[in-house]
Order: sequence, then structure tokens, then C-alpha cells
Amino acid sequence: MIVAINKPKGITSHDVVNKIRKITNVKRVGHGGTLDPLASGVLVVAIGRDSTKKLGEILKNADKEYEATIEFGKTSPTDDAEGTITPVKTKSILNKAKLLLALKKFTGTIEQIPPAYSAVKISGRPAYKIARKGNRVALKKRKVTIKEAKLVSFDPPVAKIKFVVSSGTYIRSIARDLGKYLNVGGYLKELTRTRVGGFKIQDSLGLGNLAQQLQIKGAKEDGVVYVGK
Repeated sequence: MIVAINKPKGITSHDVVNKIRKITNVKRVGHGGTLDPLASGVLVVAIGRDSTKKLGEILKNADKEYEATIEFGKTSPTDDAEGTITPVKTKSILNKAKLLLALKKFTGTIEQIPPAYSAVKISGRPAYKIARKGNRVALKKRKVTIKEAKLVSFDPPVAKIKFVVSSGTYIRSIARDLGKYLNVGGYLKELTRTRVGGFKIQDSLGLGNLAQQLQIKGAKEDGVVYVGK
């Protein structure tokens, strides 16, 4: 069984996997596309041996849709609200016209550096473990594709932006780099993943009554059932 879960803010993707293991009594449970603890939204989970084997193929090249809340004029070492938020001293003034022009620059294939506090590995070690010890993290640029960057609302200094991106894109990096480009600084304040490929948030299962929603017998049988797609 492959299901789309609406992960709430404040728990890890692994927490969701562990909850499903306990509910279904199935050991082979995996997920595709980690969501940070501060992020919410679509987390695609595979239950059972057959489904976990198929998950990678199903999500291969699947684009992802997000609604990001970015606060400008401040920065964070983690590029999100988890780090210490520091105001930026700048004479630059941000307005809607400037932001719309900047978003055009951040559409298409671009290069970005993943956040220092990320799971990207450096010599076999996750970058965040190196960063937490106060050591400098040197990550390489990677090419990603921003298929859509649409301004949803702008109430200075906070913008809500819809992004449709290729797999492997860090929205935290976009927030940071947008702030740099505009010379005002920026960090990701909130993030909701609204879609992964064909799995949409409105079809996703909540954690409240997950046992009933999963229909335990079907989950144990490991049939090719795509819930939430």
C-alpha cells in the first residue's frame, strides 16, 4: 500500500513512519521525500515489502508543489525558523515589483547550495552534524529546476509564494538566496508541501484516525493500493 499522509508541523518524517509501523504491525515502511519537522504537508509512505520497492520508481522525477512563507529583512543560520533569527541592516527597500522581478530570476534551471543544516552528506557525514559542532560546511552547488514561482500574497516583510520544483530542491535555499538577491536577507518562516507528483494534500490522510483510514487488513496484505493519489 502506498499512501499520502498530511504530516503535521512539529514531528519528523521518521515519526510518521514509526506511527504507521505500530498501527499496522508492518516493519517494512518507508517514505519518499523527507519533510523537515517545521514543515507540514504531503509525505508519501509505502507500507510493506512490495510497496517500498516500488516507491522509488513511482516518485522518480515527480515534481513537488509547496506554499512557502518567507520573511525578508532577517536571516537564520538554518535558513528557516529553527535557527536564531537575526535582523539585517540594509538600506534596500523591498516592494512587490522588486519581488516579482526577482521571482522571474528564480524560475527555470538554477544552481543552489543546500542549507548547511541539511542531510546532504560530506565525506559520509550529514552536513547538519558538522554545522551543529560549529564547523564550516562546504557544500557544492547543484542544479535544480523551478517550474513555477508564483507570488500568492505580500504583506511586507512577509511573502507567501507557491513553488513547483524538481526533486532535490531546497525551498530553504530559495528563501535565503531570494533575500540575498534582493539585498535584504530572508529565511523560510513556514512551509507546506501541497503535492508530490499525483499525490495531493486534499487527498492525504491525517494522523488523527489513521488506523481507521488505513484499513489495517489492506495495509498488511501489501496490495498495490494507492491511497491519496
